Amino acid sequence: MAGKVTKDMGLIDIVQNHPEALEVFAKYGLGCIGCAAARFENLEAGAKVHGVDPDVMVAEINALIEANA
Repeated sequence: MAGKVTKDMGLIDIVQNHPEALEVFAKYGLGCIGCAAARFENLEAGAKVHGVDPDVMVAEINALIEANA
């Protein structure tokens, strides 16, 4: 699982290490990657604020990472 995204990773860290994650964030309405909250929120917190299951997002992001590897 090394190199994969987890729900306790910071939003900014995810985007910096895996820019393809932006596609999943946009799909679920997390377009605020540039907002102040993204600097300290993890994926789980951001997903829950937007009413999204963080495990679904993690699975989709990791599938994209694997597909682009």
